[in-house]
Amino acid sequence: MPDLVFTRRFSMGHRLIAGGSESCALPHGHNEFVSVRLRAARRRMLDGAGNMVIPFADAKRRWHRFVDERLDHALQLGATDPLLRWFEQHEPARAGRIVVTPGDPTTELMACLLLSKLSAMLLDDGDRLRAVSLRLEETPTNAVELDADALPLLLPTGGGGWWRRPDMSIR
Repeated sequence: MPDLVFTRRFSMGHRLIAGGSESCALPHGHNEFVSVRLRAARRRMLDGAGNMVIPFADAKRRWHRFVDERLDHALQLGATDPLLRWFEQHEPARAGRIVVTPGDPTTELMACLLLSKLSAMLLDDGDRLRAVSLRLEETPTNAVELDADALPLLLPTGGGGWWRRPDMSIR
């Protein structure tokens, strides 16, 4: 079966405070594109009738909903960022829209977390499709591509982070 590939655009804000660069220490935003490649969990021939493992609309519905409802226009902050504590104390309703990451929410880390989240969702949806790769484009000139094979080597360990749960959580 052919791989399914689809892309979604979202706007986000973040800041990096662990020493990446001074300009990234101030909250700022990007219009990002996340592209995913999915493959049938069990390979088979095209059947001469429907000729697909799953309709595109079904394959992308849950993932696009997550991107649209949880990532789009969200703020990404590391778990130890003092700005996160400020929101929790002063604007708790808005704090729920903050994507909390283990360490700085770099493009590299977000690609890992999003690929893990997508994989959890696909498994929960009946394991018909598997995530093969994910590309997260921060700007037209900067992107991170990640193959699923590398995920165990890159993903932060410990706990049941939101990226391991097949739900809409981001904290």
